[in-house]
Amino acid sequence: MTGSPSSPGSPSSPGSPSSPGTPSRTTSSPTSLARTATAGGLHRLVSRTAAGAALCLVGALTVAASPTAAAEPAPATADPLARYHRQHLDWKSCLLGPEDETGKELQQAGAQCADVTVPLNYDDPHGRTITVAISRIRATDTAHRVGALLLNGGGPGGQTIGDPSWVRKAMKQVGERYDVVGVDPRFVGRSTPLDCHWPTGSFIRGAGIDRAGFDRTVALAEELAGRCRTSQGDVLPYVTTRNTARDMDVIRAVLGERRISYLGYSYGTYLGQVYATMFPGRTDRVVLDGVVDPDRYDPRLLRGTEPANRHALKGWASWAAARDTAYGLGRTAGEVLAAVDGVQAAAGRTPLPIGAHRVDEHLVPVVVFSGLSQDNDAAYADLAQAVRDMRRAADGHTVTSSPWLADTLGFLLNPNGSDSAYGSVQTAILCGDASAPRSPEVYWRDVQRARAQDPLFGPVTDNIGPCAFWDAPRERPTTIRGDLPALLVNATGDPRTTYRNARTVRRMWPSSRLVTLRGADQHAVYGVFGSSCADATINTYLATGRLPATDVTCDRPAR
Repeated sequence: MTGSPSSPGSPSSPGSPSSPGTPSRTTSSPTSLARTATAGGLHRLVSRTAAGAALCLVGALTVAASPTAAAEPAPATADPLARYHRQHLDWKSCLLGPEDETGKELQQAGAQCADVTVPLNYDDPHGRTITVAISRIRATDTAHRVGALLLNGGGPGGQTIGDPSWVRKAMKQVGERYDVVGVDPRFVGRSTPLDCHWPTGSFIRGAGIDRAGFDRTVALAEELAGRCRTSQGDVLPYVTTRNTARDMDVIRAVLGERRISYLGYSYGTYLGQVYATMFPGRTDRVVLDGVVDPDRYDPRLLRGTEPANRHALKGWASWAAARDTAYGLGRTAGEVLAAVDGVQAAAGRTPLPIGAHRVDEHLVPVVVFSGLSQDNDAAYADLAQAVRDMRRAADGHTVTSSPWLADTLGFLLNPNGSDSAYGSVQTAILCGDASAPRSPEVYWRDVQRARAQDPLFGPVTDNIGPCAFWDAPRERPTTIRGDLPALLVNATGDPRTTYRNARTVRRMWPSSRLVTLRGADQHAVYGVFGSSCADATINTYLATGRLPATDVTCDRPAR
């Protein structure tokens, strides 16, 4: 969720949830499941780099023709996907042009890129095809090569094609033994695109302060769903996690691997669970960072994250209070929190003019939410500057917004639709994976209940979205396998994929081990936060294939 870390979940979003944030990286990062307000939608809010934030694990996702089968049936005769499994890839430079920063990083890291052809509908492999874009940094220690490590940075809908560059660095020497492979999932990034032509990069909004405000968000959700049905209705049934897992297995076969290793962040942890369930015996070393509880995965993924986000908000408020001379938000955490509440109240009376944008009661809580996925000084400073800007606007000052706030508002208020694709595909995946309640009254009741517990975040996490107006999923959700020897990673204060999720999956998978980052309000840990304890534990597992004898707890390094 949401994420990125980022982006968990992809991660180079300016405002990223999550995404696909981090002191150790300033380019791409896992997208978080809740990325809404920043540079990349759900992915953006949850995941963010040191300078940005992502709302990835969105406040997140049947009826169907197919059963909730645990695994794909083995073909009785000839392989119906033989033409895909045996295709020849045309590896080439990842650089698309002089302005392609991702391509430059990949080129410098020695990566090459290719397009993998897959069927749109796996029930009709001879029908329409689409392409999935991948990148690869090949192993240099071929004498000790382990195999391919596939990556997913989260979102859903976050780009991962650029991630091999920084993941390879995080792996240190063990990275020399892997082909590190980034994959833009179907309809994401450089893969065959999907764009519903939305006037925003994300559907996530606060429900507002009253019924009239909530009704406005209902109308927006219905409009966004209608745009997708009108422009992309022929492909929407196939924009699902199960189909992404099937694409992964085609990639495995094309790469000539009997089994693949996997590193997934945020939503990517759910994708990893689905792949391991559908294709048993085809995984080697599996790392899931920012863990999604599969029983809680649906279009309303953010429900229940309010306490973790409130805890993160209080931590940020203490940080900002210690720097009152820089930001002027208050000398105590209580005064800073009161400043946030004051901004929300002012926006409820009249939208706040910030540059070319008007920030209303629906946007203020999303901006704050999107600023709370990364526990580091750079991310905290971004949010403090944003709250300062909104407070000055509330006081009647003319405001030119700080860079992070400008990116976040540009993503949320995006009338030219330049960020539409991110929110479109993220929503299509969530709605295609699981059904959501149809009646607006269900959401209104939940918003009112959540508002009583947390007036700022409850109306965001429990609000309605386009899935309420979406066609029923084509397949039932995957019933996740009972056990897998995987390495799970989570921070105790993760505001997107909460620590409770990781403990739940750990109990579900007794053969797994859990690496806990204690004392950090952080979404996405490995290679992102800068914990030498956590990173070394993961790299040892990737090097040896042996899980730790017991669960591992790493304390948050002192600031």
